[in-house]
Amino acid sequence: MQAENIKIDTQKDINNKKVQFFLKRIMDIILSTVGIVILSPLFIILSVWIKLDSKGPAVFKQTRVGLNGEDFTIYKFRTMVVNAEKKRELDIDPGNLENFVFQSKADNRITKSGAFLRKTSLDEIPQLFNVLIGTMSLVGPRPEIPDVVKYYPEAYRQRLLVPPGITGLAQISGRGEIELGKTVYYDLTYIKKFSVWFDIKILFKTVFSVAKKEGAF
Repeated sequence: MQAENIKIDTQKDINNKKVQFFLKRIMDIILSTVGIVILSPLFIILSVWIKLDSKGPAVFKQTRVGLNGEDFTIYKFRTMVVNAEKKRELDIDPGNLENFVFQSKADNRITKSGAFLRKTSLDEIPQLFNVLIGTMSLVGPRPEIPDVVKYYPEAYRQRLLVPPGITGLAQISGRGEIELGKTVYYDLTYIKKFSVWFDIKILFKTVFSVAKKEGAF
């Protein structure tokens, strides 16, 4: 799978789906609001567990790259020890970016509670607040960190043409275990095929993917 083989016909092509993107935003607001209300007891329970399990805040904040290359703050339940980013440098080879894998199964920075949260994807639910305020969508390419985006070739930057998502086509096709090149391929495929109905199908498939714990660590 080569992301370079998929060409998005510029922002003008995406503008042809303005109504679909408007409906997508309405769906995001409604579902994120409902999700936050329904899951509020779980937010409290998980926050207490995380703080009892390891020292540090329950919620982890990190800078990610979103729509049109704009930086924003993403929210997740903390799954690693405090200052984990300083305890391990990313091994990024700009010349072999397509084979880069962000996550690792053998990572001693992950806490006991964090291992469970990652396996069940519960660490992602604070991103419902990102969706509500508009920095993310329920469905879209996963937002990358600036240290990786700065090496993006032009083909990869096409994934920044739509809002980043909590889940996406790449996540139901392999989640954390697939290489960046394949991830971008799935993301660009998603952008070309985008519709509200496609988003709904991805959301339903995400539920089954999470339930099976496929590719999560």
